[in-house]
Amino acid sequence: MSPLSRSVAERNKKYLNHVMRHVAPRMPGFGLLTHTGRTSGTKYTIPVNVFQRNGSYVFALTYGPRTDWVRNVRAAGSARLVTRGRIVDLVDPVLGRDETASWAPFVVARILRATDSLETLTMRAR
Repeated sequence: MSPLSRSVAERNKKYLNHVMRHVAPRMPGFGLLTHTGRTSGTKYTIPVNVFQRNGSYVFALTYGPRTDWVRNVRAAGSARLVTRGRIVDLVDPVLGRDETASWAPFVVARILRATDSLETLTMRAR
């Protein structure tokens, strides 16, 4: 992650995520993901960009695949998602990269391509 991206991520974590926690569970394209820390065992809940495609849930990794939450989910092999008012238990995390972002709605795909945020994490409902 570049220093600029890291700075934006830290600001989002401090300010925007607080607001998003209230709206993400009901907003299309967003959700709240609960995962367990790899070493601490602590439960964390974070807002995420997520879209349902072909029976799976695809997360836009706008800060890349090496963020703590992605590493935590991959280590645990599962997470819980609240999206559009539904609770979904997810398993089998798989990292990927889609140069076309074809899994995302048109406008979102354009933004992801323009910012080279093409890494994804795909999981299926348990």
